[in-house]
Amino acid sequence: MEKEIRIELKDIVKKFSIGYSKNKSALEKALSFILRKEPKKKFLVLDNISFTAKAGENIGIIGRNGSGKSTLLRIIAGVYIADKGKLKTNGQIVYLTGFGQGLIPKLTMRENIFLTGSIMGLSQSDIKKRFKEIVEFSGLNEYVDTRLQKFSSGMVVRLATSIGLHCISYKNPDILLIDEVLGSGADIDFRKKALEKMEQLLKGGATVILVSHNLEAIKKYCHRVFWIHKGKIIKQGNPKKITESYNSHFKKQRALRKKRRKRLFSNQRNM
Repeated sequence: MEKEIRIELKDIVKKFSIGYSKNKSALEKALSFILRKEPKKKFLVLDNISFTAKAGENIGIIGRNGSGKSTLLRIIAGVYIADKGKLKTNGQIVYLTGFGQGLIPKLTMRENIFLTGSIMGLSQSDIKKRFKEIVEFSGLNEYVDTRLQKFSSGMVVRLATSIGLHCISYKNPDILLIDEVLGSGADIDFRKKALEKMEQLLKGGATVILVSHNLEAIKKYCHRVFWIHKGKIIKQGNPKKITESYNSHFKKQRALRKKRRKRLFSNQRNM
């Protein structure tokens, strides 16, 4: 039986304006008029992106910083509106762009669990049911009524990750958009545990789009990979082949840069 299409993009284009601010003060407006600053410029971030994603499919997106990966996720999530093109999504979407959003240092761990859970769409009764599990997963049982401003950065990562993973697990979305959420900061044992929990989510039947610089995770969890460069999909297909091509490309670039620096240094010495 053919799986239903959950995400469909057709010729998506997104531009950002650079070199100006919309919300200028009266003084800034006056100075702009006097100095006759250059008109605003448009920067092309996404250039005719098209693909479909089916139910249960995991798609990886790789590319250098600034290539348009996060912008693409935000368009699918509805955070940004495309300038051109068509987007269709089918089902509930959860967009993750780094655990820890909404945590308030002056509040206790307990208060932050209820606050962040609410932000992620859970009712107070739902959070109460999962409160103990969230705390135990974080390994911070002794600090439930301690303010976050007394936590180390590693402890904050443990708490934020635990809240995020358990809230997603409860919501069981149809579409899961993940933008580099399991970064460094916590200890190795906790990262391993968090990855195992994330793996359950990735295999839970949702359509997943994973943006990551972790090529091993891309190879392990994804069915297809898109390599985005300067807003365009330049390669797509088998995760192993695409990630190897990506690695090879940048190894060659690094070797060329090293060669140029060596030649430049040699020329300066001979002057």
